[in-house]
Amino acid sequence: MLPAAGPSPAQTCGAVLVAAVLLQSVCVAVTFLYFTNELKQLRDTYSKSGVACLTGEEMGNFLQNLDLAESEDGEADPCWQVKWHLGKLIKKMMARSYEENISAVNGERALTLAHADGQPPATRIAAHLTGNSNRRSSLSPRIDSLPRRGNGQKISNWESSRKGHSFLYNVELRNGELVIPQTGFYYIYSQTYFRFRENENEDSGLLAQIRNPKQLVQYVYKLTNYPEPILLMKSARTSCWSKKAEYGLYSIYQGGVFQLKREDRIFVSVSNGDIVDMDKEASFFGAFMI
Repeated sequence: MLPAAGPSPAQTCGAVLVAAVLLQSVCVAVTFLYFTNELKQLRDTYSKSGVACLTGEEMGNFLQNLDLAESEDGEADPCWQVKWHLGKLIKKMMARSYEENISAVNGERALTLAHADGQPPATRIAAHLTGNSNRRSSLSPRIDSLPRRGNGQKISNWESSRKGHSFLYNVELRNGELVIPQTGFYYIYSQTYFRFRENENEDSGLLAQIRNPKQLVQYVYKLTNYPEPILLMKSARTSCWSKKAEYGLYSIYQGGVFQLKREDRIFVSVSNGDIVDMDKEASFFGAFMI
């Protein structure tokens, strides 16, 4: 009786190969399940942390301390960068909204105060008066003793029509005085042109008197309910022209900001009216509301 034959080498090799394939399949399946589970947990964790970047008490504290939150460690954190840029945007939008609200409130307050004071809403208020070539009729007589005159000679005949550069916008001119229509702050300016020219027909005594040292003064006054004019500005220079000079020139300019009330009046006075030249480009007077 012959003994039973064992598995052939081919069968043994096949069995080993099948076992290896099954083992490899099991390893792949286990590995796939492991990494799938890990990825799921990582995704859930990232989603929760991403939402947490923009919600909760942590975000509120971050916005309050936004200027102090910058750090090298934070700059490398994506969540920190998202919060930082979002916080900057929120603060910028809040600042813009605050400025718009403040501007609207100030505008309504100005309108309310204007109506409460019986004044119309703010309009363009400006005036520019130029000299009149007929200079002798432009100056009032020197009568310092009368009330509401002030020092010097008031220039009363300014050119106020739209000839040349002169104009009046919502301002009235009365006897050389600008009448203020609305309470507010105004920039007032004036320039006077002094010119001495020797005339052969002039009396020698008068020429000698003119050549003597002269204090050239320009005054800007305002008239109110107060009995006397109130001096706003004064500019002066002492000049002495040589006997050999055929003529002498000098101009005085001054300007400033003043608070004026409705119905106040402003005017210009000068010293030595005999040598004032009312050339329209050199002698002028004006004001505008700011």
